[in-house]
Amino acid sequence: MKVVYDPDKDILQISFVETTVEETAQIAPGLVLDYDEDGNVIGFEIRKASTKVDSPYAISYLVGEANVDKPQPIAKD
Repeated sequence: MKVVYDPDKDILQISFVETTVEETAQIAPGLVLDYDEDGNVIGFEIRKASTKVDSPYAISYLVGEANVDKPQPIAKD
């Protein structure tokens, strides 16, 4: 996994695997998903990151239990 913050463009990119991005889709304002040739999500980017995350310059990596008590995703037709 790779995390890149570009302060000039204010974009935070997180890639799950090293492969070619075949397609991108904006799924919400400023949130873009990257897909491989099989349609799998391989990463995402947050535009205007400095306004959406606490600090795009800092990262914390934790191993532990996932938060499964959050609301379920809304299905889109």
